[in-house]
Amino acid sequence: MRDAKSDGSEIGIQQWAEEAHQNAGHLAAMLGVARDLFEADPLALLPGLQNYASRLPLDQFEQSDWITLHSDLTSFLGDVLVRRRGAAWVRGADPSSPTGYRYYLEVTGPDGVTRRVEPYDVVMEEFSNLPIEIARMIANAEVTLGVSSYIDE
Repeated sequence: MRDAKSDGSEIGIQQWAEEAHQNAGHLAAMLGVARDLFEADPLALLPGLQNYASRLPLDQFEQSDWITLHSDLTSFLGDVLVRRRGAAWVRGADPSSPTGYRYYLEVTGPDGVTRRVEPYDVVMEEFSNLPIEIARMIANAEVTLGVSSYIDE
């Protein structure tokens, strides 16, 4: 996924969403998940993706490896939240970003409150809490969006 065309102009939010979905589909194909199965339910990729992430030699990763993994996991997370939770990609202003904006996922929860989550941040948080747990990553995003309950024991 990228946020600018080769000529330097911004891409539209619809194109951003399509590229995220395509990237997740390529990831599914790479991990042997049939396209029709993935299209029916993005969580069909979860077992293979977890197995893949668990076997990665993270201690040997170079910056380019981390960037690729970050992009792949962000695409997958976005696809799950869009297709299973009804979230939509939106672009929001962020003066701290080099582009002046960031892409978020936004959804109105069962409580009627609309919330956003920045999937790149969710994935980065997962990198801070190794080993990578794909289900935990999804759950963290769902709790942030208010589409899943968190029970304080």
